[in-house]
Amino acid sequence: MAWFRRTEKGINTPTENKKEAPDGLWYKTPSGNIIHIRELKSNQYVCPDDDYHVRIGSKEYFEILFDNNQFTELDANMTSGDPLKFVDTKAYPSRIKETISKTELKDAARTAVGKMNGLDLVVTCMDFSFIGGSMGSVVGEKIARGINYSLANKIPFLMISKSGGARMMEAGFSLMQMAKTSARLALLSEAKIPYISLMTDPTTGGVTASYAMLGDFNIAEPDALIGFAGPRVIRETIGKDLPKGFQSSEFLLEHGFLDFIVDRRNLKTKLTTLLKMIQ
Repeated sequence: MAWFRRTEKGINTPTENKKEAPDGLWYKTPSGNIIHIRELKSNQYVCPDDDYHVRIGSKEYFEILFDNNQFTELDANMTSGDPLKFVDTKAYPSRIKETISKTELKDAARTAVGKMNGLDLVVTCMDFSFIGGSMGSVVGEKIARGINYSLANKIPFLMISKSGGARMMEAGFSLMQMAKTSARLALLSEAKIPYISLMTDPTTGGVTASYAMLGDFNIAEPDALIGFAGPRVIRETIGKDLPKGFQSSEFLLEHGFLDFIVDRRNLKTKLTTLLKMIQ
């Protein structure tokens, strides 16, 4: 029967000549919606069907914020050392080299200066792909130097946080970045230069406990996980079940920890309006 065998008009391509669809052409959101990567990029990496905000890094945020993607990166070649020199001293430097090779990033943060709708702006953005966006000495130093540039040139400072917290391989050196960045932000406040903190998914640990929550305006993307300790740790500590949606940006907005939530597709316009209003 013709049902069970190919006819002359059918598809006669030999199996060895068949081509698979290239990887990376489609993206599937947690809710099951599928979108072509080209459409996702043109929509600022937000799925139009369910408004899911895909995790992106500094490269994408700079493209979104800076006019014509034109900017000058500050301290671009700064990399982590091995300040504590544990017994297995090769493990951390090796991981740094491997991560640099894999991600083509020098560390978990990049700082750039450019124009956003004609307004000068300094942006430090964290990259979760670099060891979970962990806060080490380089991250703290880049933020501090970015703030210094804002102070020297009287330019607003934007911090985009995306991190799992302190970098355990640097221990106390990592925790010191909380105090260092907070002290620099105090100088920015004294100079009355605007500081906007944008929290994205996830923003946790020592990052939340320091510069992420110290903005003149604390804002976040929709459905971002924002908190200090994880839900399981908190539940075991207080011995109670946590409220629904606990540590989401919507929950934090309702309880007064955020000023507003901004859709990434409106981010550039909202920031421009805010800065024009307060300057």
